[in-house]
Amino acid sequence: MNFSDDLLYWYSQNKRDLPWRNTRDPYKIWLSEIILQQTRVNQGLPYFVRFLNEFPTIYDLAEASEDKVLKTWQGLGYYSRARNLQNTAKFICDNYEGEFPQDYNDIIALKGIGSYTAAAISSFAFHKNYAVVDGNVIRVLSRFFGIYTFYDTTKGKKEFQKLADSNLPKKKSHLYNQAIMEFGALVCTPKTPSCISCCFSDSCYAFNKRLTAELPKKSKKIKVKDRFLYFMILEDNQSCCFVKKESGIWSGLYEFPSVEFSSYINIDQLIKNEKFMSFFNGRKFNLYKISPQITHKLSHQKLHVRFIHFKLQELDFPNFKLVKKSDVNKLPVSKLIDNYLIKNNI
Repeated sequence: MNFSDDLLYWYSQNKRDLPWRNTRDPYKIWLSEIILQQTRVNQGLPYFVRFLNEFPTIYDLAEASEDKVLKTWQGLGYYSRARNLQNTAKFICDNYEGEFPQDYNDIIALKGIGSYTAAAISSFAFHKNYAVVDGNVIRVLSRFFGIYTFYDTTKGKKEFQKLADSNLPKKKSHLYNQAIMEFGALVCTPKTPSCISCCFSDSCYAFNKRLTAELPKKSKKIKVKDRFLYFMILEDNQSCCFVKKESGIWSGLYEFPSVEFSSYINIDQLIKNEKFMSFFNGRKFNLYKISPQITHKLSHQKLHVRFIHFKLQELDFPNFKLVKKSDVNKLPVSKLIDNYLIKNNI
């Protein structure tokens, strides 16, 4: 059997009809690849459509406000992707007259684009012979060929790239790249792969050795950090206060003013805390509502959050943005904040 030919045949019979597969426009392919990083297709597809509706050309993306870009991205997570998208759009408009570069080395030099994305754009938009290597590809290759090397090490990255390159059919490389990723997404999945109905089951190393749960190998687990955040909803009858994050994973997004502690503290301790009380600077307030503790999981962090509502006569906080309650839904916010806003009709 020929692995590449069999994979291409499987793809011809089973591929999904996805909009970025029906174009060679590098702008649209680039958008799809960035959106689908760390994101399943069924979640990313509506965002792809939304982004193209809002920003149909690279110039539209480059000229938009950051707030509009982040608002369009809202809910997808990993917001640095959206910021990098816009920064790169501006760079291409300024340095390439709005035309996406075609050379691999020029593509990979763009902000937010690594080896996988550069290979994908080169392959799908320009039909150049670059093998893509993402999580789906690593899983398929590791299981079929019996690769035990840790894929997240320098040695592993080189080995999987070399193996991917060696299986790339030069005349159909763009189809093969789509095929192996599709196979990993639909058949050779991380958990409960469809081994019994798999067209490669007779020759798959992992299946025949009963090692599908063991492969691929990762060298280290991500250490999750616990954080304890207390968001203060400072409001009067018409408005409430927000701050715009200047750094961190939610940079560019709006959220309620907050204080953070290294461990859990109760409300009585919070009210007496000097850091907390410094926000009010002698202002009188009415604490009228406290949310239950909410746990919000991120890839590297577990947030333990409480929202505390305060009514004040005047919202004279020079470092905060005063927003009418009727305009709150226009702000780009994290999923954590958005969920709370919706649930509490703010």
